Amino acid sequence: MAGCGANVTLDPVTIPTPLIDPMPMSVAVRIPAEFEDYVHEDEVLGREKWRIDLGRSNAALFSQLFNFMFDEVTILGPDDDASTLAIDALIEPSIDAFEFSVPSQSRTESYAVWIRYRLKVYDSAGDMYANWPLSAYGKSEKFGLTGDEPLKRAAILAMRDAAALMIMNLDKSTAISALKDRPAIAVASAQPAADEPAPREKRSQLPKRREVALPPPGPAAGPAVLSMDPDSDATRERVPEGSSND
Repeated sequence: MAGCGANVTLDPVTIPTPLIDPMPMSVAVRIPAEFEDYVHEDEVLGREKWRIDLGRSNAALFSQLFNFMFDEVTILGPDDDASTLAIDALIEPSIDAFEFSVPSQSRTESYAVWIRYRLKVYDSAGDMYANWPLSAYGKSEKFGLTGDEPLKRAAILAMRDAAALMIMNLDKSTAISALKDRPAIAVASAQPAADEPAPREKRSQLPKRREVALPPPGPAAGPAVLSMDPDSDATRERVPEGSSND
């Protein structure tokens, strides 16, 4: 007998205004089509079919986030050419993996979502400067929520967790601020193996301005940012063996 499952479409996700000073840089943010249109489909235990649409919500969140983090931000589509723009850096987000867990798998009353994002940073010449993977987690209890609301809430918390990570660690992990007003020396912050050179990837077309309507491991610590998790759930968990895989 088939289970229920659900079609989950996230509404635009917003974050509180972080208590940070924007970096004095001009950046372009390219939103790839596969990022803006990201949909995850999975069948849990061969019975429950789930379809989770994250795309437009992701695009809106990242657009809002980077406008908080930098003085000047230009949002670009997948085919937009930024080679004539006077920018210090180009950022291109993507999703490496999406996983989730529902009560029928975990035998708990919890829904959980893991998202592994990747941020590629290019210098003003179009050479790859940094390649940063980051993992985010969100968890929601079933109590008090109905239908697809618990899973939707867990996904929103994971996206906010990613936003908090980027606010706190983007410059530490990519050294993007060093690109201000000067050509970049290619640096790979993804930490490749010692005998493996950092990848150099050229963007022949650096990502016409396209505006995106503004509308998540744990809540932000210290004074850098407001709490991203309204439930104050700072728990980080390993991906359970029974969780779904992209």
